[in-house]
Amino acid sequence: ARIHAAVRKNCVLIYISFPICNLPSLAPENGMGRPFKQYLSGPRIYSCATCRAHAADHDDIISKAFQGRHGRAYLINNAVNVTLGPKEERVLITGLHTVADIYCTSCNTVLGWKYEHAFEESQKYKEGKYIIEKAKVLKEGNW
Repeated sequence: ARIHAAVRKNCVLIYISFPICNLPSLAPENGMGRPFKQYLSGPRIYSCATCRAHAADHDDIISKAFQGRHGRAYLINNAVNVTLGPKEERVLITGLHTVADIYCTSCNTVLGWKYEHAFEESQKYKEGKYIIEKAKVLKEGNW
């Protein structure tokens, strides 16, 4: 196995490549293997409170005025090191939405959810955005 690192805007990607004989390559076109874990390089990072895997950059926050299942939550543009659960319709404070829970890829803790679809026109701005619950993350960096 070989370990590679790539630097992108505010993010360091770590890849692990494994030689596979007689199978088509599943690696991205840049020749690197599957992403293992993303490390954000911004000065203020939110990490999973259970395993400390990076989850979001403070600069991606759209609003801090949201409510999650466990209290205050942040609406953010992008989350890393998360996987999506199944889509489901939920009636939230602002109406009916199709959402998918987001899980930390390292420890499977539910960190929040992703808005897949908003049924009310005034809520469409949330589509494709994430909710990260404050109780599920730690602050790391220069606060």
